[in-house]
Amino acid sequence: MYVDIQSLGEFSDLASQGADRAADALGQLADANVYVDVTDVTLMAAGDLRESFAGREFVGVEIGLQGGITGQTVMAFELDAAESLVDRLMPGGGDGEFVRSGVTEAGNIMTSGFIDGWADHLGVAIDMTPPAYVRATGTDILPDGAFDDDRQGVFMFESQVSSMDEELEFAIYMLPEYAGLTDMLGHEGPVGEAGDAVPVNKLPTFNRMTEQGAASAADNITMMTGTETDVDVSRLRFVPVQDVPAELGNETVAGTVFELHGDPSGYLAILFDEDSAEEVAGGMIPTETEPGIGDMEKGALRELGNIMTSGFIDGWANVLGTSIEHTPPQFVHDMGSAVMSPLVSRLGQTQDHAFIIDSTVRTPDGNVRCDIYALPDQRELAAALDRIEPAATDGGLPR
Repeated sequence: MYVDIQSLGEFSDLASQGADRAADALGQLADANVYVDVTDVTLMAAGDLRESFAGREFVGVEIGLQGGITGQTVMAFELDAAESLVDRLMPGGGDGEFVRSGVTEAGNIMTSGFIDGWADHLGVAIDMTPPAYVRATGTDILPDGAFDDDRQGVFMFESQVSSMDEELEFAIYMLPEYAGLTDMLGHEGPVGEAGDAVPVNKLPTFNRMTEQGAASAADNITMMTGTETDVDVSRLRFVPVQDVPAELGNETVAGTVFELHGDPSGYLAILFDEDSAEEVAGGMIPTETEPGIGDMEKGALRELGNIMTSGFIDGWANVLGTSIEHTPPQFVHDMGSAVMSPLVSRLGQTQDHAFIIDSTVRTPDGNVRCDIYALPDQRELAAALDRIEPAATDGGLPR
């Protein structure tokens, strides 16, 4: 099954528009300045999604869809955010039934705005069941059947919504049935020229391949610094190019960026928060240095980034059967959004949307965090995935 990149891009745009309408509806309901930070399309392996949601307590609404889109939509709030929202809607309302009714009302209004845009674009009717209030921990908040096929992964439309004048942050998660989504967007064979459509049955393979690259990068950090690390989460997302910088936000980061040449070409960024960068670099420098990120720390981070990148992309090249090379490391020390802006500016000259492959490497105590962002050329990635032999998608990669 193939999904047309243009159709996937249109749905990504529609998800953004729907999330904007949902945020506007909430803003009017709560008399707050609410906005959408970013909306993306994510394909996550089931295990990664479980790990990402582990220990997080959610409340929200679950609504069933029939017609143009079939499946379930869950609009989930972090519990603390929901309590802030309900307090805004019903000052002094307290817990219990007030939280249930406030979340159900807000969730129903927001989800309706979200889905209406999809129905208008498709020119079909989408029927919604009445909202059912849900409260759960971790992936129990997701609809039944979200993990029916762990090998396929889970398609998830995710919007991060926040308010400028309230401590209000939450996510809208839309999870259409995997088969329903691919039936609606998909084709049995390639469409147009090579790279015009994505072979969705091979995306989880690429996801697992990326996990292996991230695991290799984590091993390199441990080998060079003596600091034990592990891969926290790895996922593949599809977002409008102009939204990529917002994915990183305004936190100051330090690390290295690389341009990739080969099949696929693109960019790779290995970024640490400032404290993590100092700690990791300090583990590579045999002598004590002044606090901060000086010349010796920059050199250490360049060396580490170079080794991590080689291991990361070698896994891609081996599975894709291609050759990928990278430029020498360019050191960066700036806000995350500022680091990404020039990369997406170049990528945006040839495409409107981007696949973001991001992995997070952490120490067990959480004191060191490294984020790895890969931005491959979307058509070259799709064409390379199409060439993967069937054996590579039938369990050839460890889970």
